[in-house]
Amino acid sequence: MATEPLPDKRQMRRAFDRAAPDYDAAAVLQREVGQRLLERLDLIRFTPERILDAGCGTGLCLPGLRQRYPKAAITALDIAEGMLRAARARQGLWQRLRRSTGFVCGDVERLPLRDESVDLIFSNLTFQWCVDLPAMFAELRRVLRPGGLLLFTSFGPDTLHELRASWAQVDDRPHVNVFPDMHHVGDWLLQTPFADPVTDVERITLTYDDVFGIMRDLKTIGAHNVLAGRARGLTGKARIAALREAYETWRRDGRLPVTYEVVFGHAWKTTQATGAQQTVCFTPTPGGTPS
Repeated sequence: MATEPLPDKRQMRRAFDRAAPDYDAAAVLQREVGQRLLERLDLIRFTPERILDAGCGTGLCLPGLRQRYPKAAITALDIAEGMLRAARARQGLWQRLRRSTGFVCGDVERLPLRDESVDLIFSNLTFQWCVDLPAMFAELRRVLRPGGLLLFTSFGPDTLHELRASWAQVDDRPHVNVFPDMHHVGDWLLQTPFADPVTDVERITLTYDDVFGIMRDLKTIGAHNVLAGRARGLTGKARIAALREAYETWRRDGRLPVTYEVVFGHAWKTTQATGAQQTVCFTPTPGGTPS
């Protein structure tokens, strides 16, 4: 069986650095999913003192975290310096004066943080860019205090399936990033080990006038193809025309759909002495085009 191509970290960092100035204008999905993840915190009785926003991007979720936990110290971490600059600029004057949010450039797979130094790890649509998810979960558990909470979203394998299927009609090269299955994510959490992991899936569909709008938005948010072994150089006009023709078979009601399978998950770090934490079960909401 062929090995799935993995993200190229250097290419990914460059892509997100370039995307930072225009990211917010195109990050409709990221904003919607982040809001849904923040709302899940409202169902959990938990007051963290130290929070890590792992893969903070331009800081879309930082105001929501600050609103819910005004006394907490927050560390905003991202692999791309451009994203961190944008996140820092999002702060108000009072937040800058208080210095209650620190900004760290680092990799989620190799966190520059001390053992057991945070109470809550919040991560919105970051894990899908990691190379070794089991090792990443072990790293997250390392920095989480006993009794601490990991809350995250990631993309599942059905994400961008229309684009993947359309490219498959053009050539056999990897054009669309590959994302892990929800059940694998749950297994890795158990093996780490985290306690009482809960995962569920929501599907969100965005719609576009044409395939160029799809490709433009993916590039604008830095989420275009960053796979190792991808084709280099410009994509020829003939291949783009073939992609456009293949994608047209997906058109419904005059629009082209783009499906995102979003995996929501949470788990606790416990010790044998503390036992299991209380868990909360979530009911997925119907997917749709965010307004």
